[in-house]
Amino acid sequence: MLDLSGKWVLVTGAARGIGRLAALKMADCGCNLILHSRDVSHTASLEEELKAKGVLCHSVAADLNDIPSVLKMLEKIDTLGVDVDIVLNNAGLQIAYRTEYYKTPADDYEVSFNVNTIAPAMICYHFLPKMTERGFGRIVNTTSGIDKEPEQAGYSAAKAALDKITKDMASKLGGTGVAMNLTDPGWCRTDLGGPNAPNAPESAIPGVIVGAFVDDSINGRIFHAQDYAGMTLEDAVNSIK
Repeated sequence: MLDLSGKWVLVTGAARGIGRLAALKMADCGCNLILHSRDVSHTASLEEELKAKGVLCHSVAADLNDIPSVLKMLEKIDTLGVDVDIVLNNAGLQIAYRTEYYKTPADDYEVSFNVNTIAPAMICYHFLPKMTERGFGRIVNTTSGIDKEPEQAGYSAAKAALDKITKDMASKLGGTGVAMNLTDPGWCRTDLGGPNAPNAPESAIPGVIVGAFVDDSINGRIFHAQDYAGMTLEDAVNSIK
């Protein structure tokens, strides 16, 4: 398992749920954190908790449905004077559940693609050249296992597009020291997953972060977080072939 002590990690959607848990776990591994949310006040308490662990931490804000806001956030990160080594594109939005799916409005697709596809893609494109130049980087994009549910068409289509972007880009990263993979947290009881989901958010750890610790020969893969539920991070990473 890679030692990522001192590496800088950007976590999107870090204010709560799986993003918050992922940030805490990365801090336990000695990583420094850049926390994204829609408003820096949303990560203020988490930032203090992380600093108490002895790591460095910054908070940044962007509305992922507003791509100019995302680009402005990336400019802000560039001014921090740190190298982002790892990106956990955790943030996502399930726009609606349409029982009358023939009436799905175009806005479902527009918002879903902005938040779940275009924003994470822009973040990847921003940091990948710098990672490649330094010869190290890890990107983990969060996908979804939703399938054959037209009730969630906008969300599932946007995540499928993110899958394609990730796998296609990963095919170009061989020998660069950079790895780009996907994770599916499973259906968890988060604000996105709702109260009826079968899995606790904690069950997605360590699965949602294993892609940050794998060898760079592992690229374009999907890690199903529930496969690693209850495992230590080290055992989870070592089980990946």
